[in-house]
Amino acid sequence: MYKSLIALFAGLSLSGLVLAAAPVAGQDYEVLDEPVSTQTGKERIEVTEAFWYGCPHCYNLEPMIESWAEELPEDVTFTRLPATLGGAWNKHAVAFYAAKELGILDQVHEDFFKAIQDEGRKLTEVDDIAAFFSDYGVSEEQAREMLTSFGVKSQVNRAHARIRAYKLMGVPALIVDGRYVITPSKAGSLENMLTIADALVEETREERSQ
Repeated sequence: MYKSLIALFAGLSLSGLVLAAAPVAGQDYEVLDEPVSTQTGKERIEVTEAFWYGCPHCYNLEPMIESWAEELPEDVTFTRLPATLGGAWNKHAVAFYAAKELGILDQVHEDFFKAIQDEGRKLTEVDDIAAFFSDYGVSEEQAREMLTSFGVKSQVNRAHARIRAYKLMGVPALIVDGRYVITPSKAGSLENMLTIADALVEETREERSQ
């Protein structure tokens, strides 16, 4: 009897700890009033990282999120969304989508971050970005053509619409299932952003299984 009571209280205490550790809406993350449609629908759970190459916090998050994304379950899709808050932000978004269309984004992404954050390069002019891209198997002419293409401009416009729908005023941010927005200020740290994202992915998975 005594052992049973100990086990019972231990279980209650553990449950309390779990509840206390669970992220709280409005405190650890925000819930959008109007969910944003995801690209994966209900087939997979989408986690989107909103970022800017000129953001040092995004740069510091990058190695953590790379490792985290590699370990995601099969039912979770990770995507990147360049923030479009004007000026250099928009020009770097153009670079992101141009690199994607040229098929060099995986090679360019980290180096583009390093060039801006470690080397102090602005990389906001078409000619400068084209020259940078030319080290990755494309000609400057091809890069310039893509950087000024209608298709890339359309993708930047769609990115801007999503940034507005997420109500973002800064980065980095993680958006889970088009509903939950996680920022460093709410999460408390960059590491906590990923911990909270994991919890919200699990919550979303449980909702969908019911």
